[in-house]
Amino acid sequence: MTARPSELRVSKDRRTLTLGDDSGDGGAISAELLRIESPSAEVQGHGAGQKTLVAGKRGVTIQSIEPVGNYAVRIGFDDGHSTGIYTWPYLAKLAAEGPAMLVVYEHALAQAGLSRDG
Repeated sequence: MTARPSELRVSKDRRTLTLGDDSGDGGAISAELLRIESPSAEVQGHGAGQKTLVAGKRGVTIQSIEPVGNYAVRIGFDDGHSTGIYTWPYLAKLAAEGPAMLVVYEHALAQAGLSRDG
C-alpha cells in the first residue's frame, strides 16, 4: 500500500493506528513504533547514522492525526512529540515491517542498557 489509505483508525485506547485500503491491504501499527520510528529530524537526525534511540515509549498514546496535503499525516503523541510527517509509503512500511523493527529496537535498547518502559 503506497497510495493514500481509505481508512486511518485510532483504537479506543489510543495505542494502535489501523490502516486500511480498498484492496484489503493495510495493517496495524503500535503508537510505540510510530513514536520510536518518527520520521522527524529529532529522531532520525539530519544525516546518515544520526538516528536517536528513543527509550521508554511502550505506553505512549496517539493524541492527534492531522492531514498534510494528500501525501501524509502528522501524528501527535501524549509525550508532546508532533514533528514527524508520516507519508503513506512510510506508514505502509511500518505496518509491514513493524514486528521485525521492534525486535531490532529491543536489541538496541538492551545493548544501551535502556528499556521500553523508561
